[in-house]
Amino acid sequence: MNLTLAVKQYISKMIENSGPGMKVLLMDKETTSIVSVVYTQSEILQKEVYLFERIDSQNRDSMKHLKAICFLRPTKENVEHLIQELRKPKYSVYFIYFSNVISKSEIKALAEADEQEVVAEVQKKNYELVSPSLIRCRCVLQWTYQAMVHELLGLNNNRIDLSRVPGINKDLREVVLSAEHDEFYANNLYMNFGEIGTNIKNLMEDFQKKKPKGQQKLESISDMKAFVDNYPQFKKMSGTVSKHVTVVGELSRLVAERQLMEVSEVEQELACQNDHSNAQQNVRRLLQNPRVAELDAIRLVMLYALRYERHSSSILPSLMDELSRRGVSERYRRMVQSVVEYGGKRIRGSDLISPTDAVAITKQFFKGFKGVENVYTQHQPLLHDTLDQLIKGRLKDSQFPYLGPSSLRDR
Repeated sequence: MNLTLAVKQYISKMIENSGPGMKVLLMDKETTSIVSVVYTQSEILQKEVYLFERIDSQNRDSMKHLKAICFLRPTKENVEHLIQELRKPKYSVYFIYFSNVISKSEIKALAEADEQEVVAEVQKKNYELVSPSLIRCRCVLQWTYQAMVHELLGLNNNRIDLSRVPGINKDLREVVLSAEHDEFYANNLYMNFGEIGTNIKNLMEDFQKKKPKGQQKLESISDMKAFVDNYPQFKKMSGTVSKHVTVVGELSRLVAERQLMEVSEVEQELACQNDHSNAQQNVRRLLQNPRVAELDAIRLVMLYALRYERHSSSILPSLMDELSRRGVSERYRRMVQSVVEYGGKRIRGSDLISPTDAVAITKQFFKGFKGVENVYTQHQPLLHDTLDQLIKGRLKDSQFPYLGPSSLRDR
């Protein structure tokens, strides 16, 4: 599912339902972020939305010539702000949309506040809309471009803060990554890290061919960054390239600094192999490595706990002590037990690892492109196989019971 497109269509429907005429979009802090992610200002202006206001703003002017489209989360604060708004309406008519369900009592309170009958419509969703920049925690480091940007750099409303990158150009201290407006990003979202480096290299070489002078061989991220810095005209022409060279360069630096290649290899061994002796040695070794980040250390112990929670020679207590010696916060340490309680063998009913998964990992590197090596892994989440079996109608009734006629299984 394309979450960005789904939210964009929902907002478009809200605007269309209000009919023709000048409009104001009345939002809260979170819905303002959602709208800014899926729509550019020029796009939404084309839909006759000329003003953007916050429901909690105390200094809004009365503009009776505007229709108000309210897009709000159903919090008590927002409902109270809306009640006050309807008692002294600043706009001619209100179309109210909540991102989730609200109670009947709150709807009644809004109706009672609408003494001037300015509310044309109230709608609520039965599922919560969330920002497309929402980051989901994974127990295994992902090596696709989008996942690495989220996990290693952070993406907030499609923006990446690169101000702390060593030697960063002032024009690149904050960059925007949006699949809606960045063709390279859209085409490379799910590409592996090494493939991203290769694709950027090819893109820059194509640009270089257009220049009669200054041809040079590009073999690393550093070479490409130097090339961009040395050719201001090229830099102006290829802002997208400059941006992605910088992003991939910082990802490469973090991978090396945090030794993520080695961490990822051990993660994959935990997920795909059945060698407890080797696993415990590798996890302990990485926990004792000061360059391994706290979150990466926690993730390794989580995987070990899930994989070998019932092993007769489990060293989980010892690993937890190792986390304490590293100074890992109690909050993070509690996460290990929480993930076992939530998704351990007793709860899930079946194993996360099937016999066919217990094969050796093959580590492959892209040669000839320095700093952006890649690891191809064989791990696939259990959900992948479960959905495949569901589509083929092969799920076991004992593990996946259902209600309804037996013919349902054959559909």
